[in-house]
Amino acid sequence: MDLGEANYAPLSPLVFLERAAQIHPQRPAVIYNSRRFTWSQELQRCRRLASALRRRGIGPGDVVAVVAPNVPAMYEVQFGVPMASAVLNCVNIRLDQRTVATLFHYSGVKAVLVDEEFLHLISGALRDWTAKAGTLFQAPFVVVIRDEFFQGMENSWPPGSSDYEDFLREGDPSFEWTRPEDETETISVSYTSGTTASPKGVMLTHRGAYLSALSECVTWEMKHGCIYLWTLPLFHCNGWCFPWAVAALAGTNICLRQVTAKGIFAAIAEHNVTNFCAAPTVLNTIISAATGSTFSRLQHRQVRIMTAGAAPPATVLAKIEALGFHVTHVYGLTETYGPCTVCEWNPEWDNLSPDEQARLKARQGVKYVGLDGLQVLNSETLEPVAKDGVTIGEVCMRGNMVFKGYLNNPEATLESFRGGWFHSGDLAVWHPDGYIEIKDRAKDIIISGGENISSLEVESILYRHPAVLEAAVVARPDEKWGESPCAFVSLKYGVRSNEEEILSFCRQHLPKFMVPKSVVILAALDKTATGKIQKQVLRSKARALGSVKQISKL
Repeated sequence: MDLGEANYAPLSPLVFLERAAQIHPQRPAVIYNSRRFTWSQELQRCRRLASALRRRGIGPGDVVAVVAPNVPAMYEVQFGVPMASAVLNCVNIRLDQRTVATLFHYSGVKAVLVDEEFLHLISGALRDWTAKAGTLFQAPFVVVIRDEFFQGMENSWPPGSSDYEDFLREGDPSFEWTRPEDETETISVSYTSGTTASPKGVMLTHRGAYLSALSECVTWEMKHGCIYLWTLPLFHCNGWCFPWAVAALAGTNICLRQVTAKGIFAAIAEHNVTNFCAAPTVLNTIISAATGSTFSRLQHRQVRIMTAGAAPPATVLAKIEALGFHVTHVYGLTETYGPCTVCEWNPEWDNLSPDEQARLKARQGVKYVGLDGLQVLNSETLEPVAKDGVTIGEVCMRGNMVFKGYLNNPEATLESFRGGWFHSGDLAVWHPDGYIEIKDRAKDIIISGGENISSLEVESILYRHPAVLEAAVVARPDEKWGESPCAFVSLKYGVRSNEEEILSFCRQHLPKFMVPKSVVILAALDKTATGKIQKQVLRSKARALGSVKQISKL
């Protein structure tokens, strides 16, 4: 049977916005301090954004980069940019200008929307990009997002820049956007890390975003009209698809420019927040900041938290739930639109001790309803490992919640889809009840405060230091960030250096979040008989050092 308009429409999460505006036009859609927009207003603003982009020459497939914290404009671009048939690229605000310039070049950015706090970063990145590209380079046009609640230093605007609100006024509030003809068209591209040598841009599709957003609603049992607090950075793979999920439920988005424990508690009290996402480091901050007065506000309601990133310790889960929060532990990658597995709760666990419940909840769990396949496979044979909780294999996924491929990188795409599965690079065991539990990361990824850090990238910088002979980077427990990079180095014969000098060198060549929090200088690094550095031994040494102690600024 042929499919036509009567029985087929390409899937796109953009339709959720129109539905919310049609059915609940006056319901609050976005709240940011004293600023409020209804769903009707948000639809008009997103249409204006799409129209203004088209009038500036942005068309199908063009990449529009956005560099901003969780302010209303950052929510609006999730709809407005793809409504212009363009591809959205939300940039990690923690990157340095060299990395941003590389990513801009790699994806061919045609326009940049930037919050005024990050003007210095973007101006530097555009200068670096121009210097590399030469005289024929056509710089993207820049739109500046001004924020009356921003308390930082004012920065100079790039020549020819537009103000965001003025830019919206250029657009048509009745702009007739169209669905993609092919639902597998790219809706956004997100970079997996601050890679500078070979960046991997993850292409997500309209279809996948639609299904992933609805899967979030089902998995988390989100209610119609939910009040969602934006503690999760929207630049993390489109906020795990929650911009579209909240629209599907005609909920309310509470924006936070800075994530602090005080801000979280205040938002919960003022807006009756029902849901928010948080890395384990934020959970620790909430636990540390909980006082008698704040706790009393939570005793009368149960706020639902979704957590992912580095696996939360069972003790953290037990403490956060003791405060009245209900935690759902999920796992995923940028390549899977964010979370794609959940530690789904079984009623028979209700009678277990709090410690045992927390231990079970720390597992990565089972597949989302929208994920077709989840397996723990032997990386060589691609056969499933035994469900014995002991045998280690690689976590692999397949289905509509798996990305389209890496932008301009067919070799990496083919490798990641080897054998008809997406290979996550994460190593796990499979328990008899079908729940997976990650034990290690095949590529030595360090997850610090929810950010993925490649140890190989940090090591490549350390090897550039004139005094360093050998270098290896592993994860060390960190009170604030969950884990942070710890560098082990040996020095060249007759050359002297110290920890602070090496750290200073790293600060000059790495984004701040990738800089090791500690450096250990050894006479020689532990090696196998074949000369390979034994990272497992170094991990043990890093753990023996204890947690990095920091004063939280959240």
